[in-house]
Amino acid sequence: MKQIIGIILVLFSMLFSVAHASDKSALNEEKAFSIYMVRHAEKIKDMKDPSLTQCGQFRAKQLASLLEKANIKAIYSTRYKRTMATASPLALQQKLAIKNYAPNKLEQLALQLIKAKENVVIFGHSNTTPQMAELLSQVSVEPIAEHQYRGLYQVVVSGESRHLTLLMQPLVCKE
Repeated sequence: MKQIIGIILVLFSMLFSVAHASDKSALNEEKAFSIYMVRHAEKIKDMKDPSLTQCGQFRAKQLASLLEKANIKAIYSTRYKRTMATASPLALQQKLAIKNYAPNKLEQLALQLIKAKENVVIFGHSNTTPQMAELLSQVSVEPIAEHQYRGLYQVVVSGESRHLTLLMQPLVCKE
């Protein structure tokens, strides 16, 4: 009888050890986070630092609606009117200040964002948005044509794994 009780205690102890080890490995798993990148919305043509068109303003509001429940912790934008105006509805909705970044220092921003491990949105331009998506996802990204405004890139980072998805905003403007 003592042997049976001893075996049961050993088995129970082993079972507890395995469960405890799996709890520890679950704690060591890195939490996944998303980095969203979007080009500014439609802009008024033939101006040096243009504002958004009426359609662009609507697109910016639609983007805020799309990301409403994405648990955004930070919003980044270049200092241009069109990117700031595209970021503003989301910033107001999320009650976050817009952080400015230099479009010629994308590598530094990418490293900072990976290190921060938070859900963020980066508002950029037709040249910087695919470049940033490429830096963050570590895969090749097609350029954005001058007339394309619907793309919303999402890079999901989980540990060393990175997954890029290109989402399309539903709004199609006839401007």
